[in-house]
Amino acid sequence: MVVGVLRLKLMIPGAHSLKDKRRALRGLKDRLRAQHNVSVAEVDAHDVWQTAVLGVAAVGVDRASAEGALDRAAALARMSSQVVLARAEKEFV
Repeated sequence: MVVGVLRLKLMIPGAHSLKDKRRALRGLKDRLRAQHNVSVAEVDAHDVWQTAVLGVAAVGVDRASAEGALDRAAALARMSSQVVLARAEKEFV
């Protein structure tokens, strides 16, 4: 069993309040969970309007399956119209 963790630093240029930020992140987090079977949580920059850091976790039978799920999750974040992916970092346990 391999656990993969992806840290996504996101910019939210359209957010003018924390409510705008939460609205943009809620949609992305829901799509990540539904389409890629991963766990997602906001892990940093909670009080910053236009920046968010999401932690994404995936469990697989081997590194390739966990890494594939995380790569697909990063691609979904990259394609989102409401956020801009600034950085993606992966690590495995």
